[in-house]
Amino acid sequence: MIKRFLLLLVCVMVFCCGCANMGKLKNDIVANTLEIATNRGKLIVGVKTDTFPFGYINENGEYAGYDIDLAKLIATDIFGKPDKVEFVPVTASDRMMKLYSGEIDMIIATMSITPSRLKLLDFSDPYYIAGQALLVNTGSDIKGIRDLEGKKAITVFGSTSEKSLRMAVPNAGIIGYKTYDEAYKALKAKKADAIVSDDSILIGLSLKDASVTLLPKRYSREPYAIAFRKGRESEDIIRVVNRIIEESVRYGKLHELQRKHGINNYQ
Repeated sequence: MIKRFLLLLVCVMVFCCGCANMGKLKNDIVANTLEIATNRGKLIVGVKTDTFPFGYINENGEYAGYDIDLAKLIATDIFGKPDKVEFVPVTASDRMMKLYSGEIDMIIATMSITPSRLKLLDFSDPYYIAGQALLVNTGSDIKGIRDLEGKKAITVFGSTSEKSLRMAVPNAGIIGYKTYDEAYKALKAKKADAIVSDDSILIGLSLKDASVTLLPKRYSREPYAIAFRKGRESEDIIRVVNRIIEESVRYGKLHELQRKHGINNYQ
C-alpha cells in the first residue's frame, strides 16, 4: 500500500513539474521578429504604391520612393545587401491587418504616430515630420481649412485626416476613399472641394499636375515612424531600426534620401 502511494506521489510530482515547465516554456517562447527575418534571409515590408514620392511604382514597374529607400537602408545594415527586402503593397485601411496576420514584418508607409495607434502598435523613432494640408483644384476659392465649412472634403480611410478635419470644421461633408489615387481622381472630377491629408503625400500630386495646388498652411505635426506588432517580439528589431535611423540622421543619410526625393525637411 505504501509503495503504491509513493509511486502515485512520484507520478503526480513528475506531472506537475512537467506542466510547470511547459507553462514556463509557453510564456518564455515569444516570436522574435528580428530572429525570424534573419533566419528567412530578408525583411518583408508593407509599403504604399500610390504616395509619390514616398512609395510608388515607377515607370519600370519597380517599387520606388523615400520609404522604399529607407527599407533598403535597413536591409543593407542587417543583411549587407539592399535587395534583401520584399515589398508588399498596403493601404491606410489594410496595413495593420497585414501586419498582425504575419504577412509583413513592419510597416513603412507614411504612418504617423498617434495616441490611438500607440495602443495597438509599437513604433520606431520618427524618420520624417509631415503636416496636414489641403490640395485644391487650381483657381479654387478654398484658401484654408475654415473655407471648407459647408463644403465637401476628401480623406483616405485609415489616415489621421478625417479626425483632424472633423475637429477643425465639424460641418464639412467628408467623402472617404481607399487610396490616394481614387481621392485625387475624385478631386479632379470636382466631387469635392479639397483633399485633406499629409503634405508629404499631397506635394507629390501637385508636383506632377499643375491643375491642382497645394495650399501653404500646415495644420498639424505628423511624425512618420516604422510600425511593428506590439509586444516583446518587436523589441529587438526596434532597437536595431532605431540605431539605423539615429546613425542615418547623424551621418546625413536621411537628408541625402530626402534631397533625392525632393522632401528635405527632416526635423
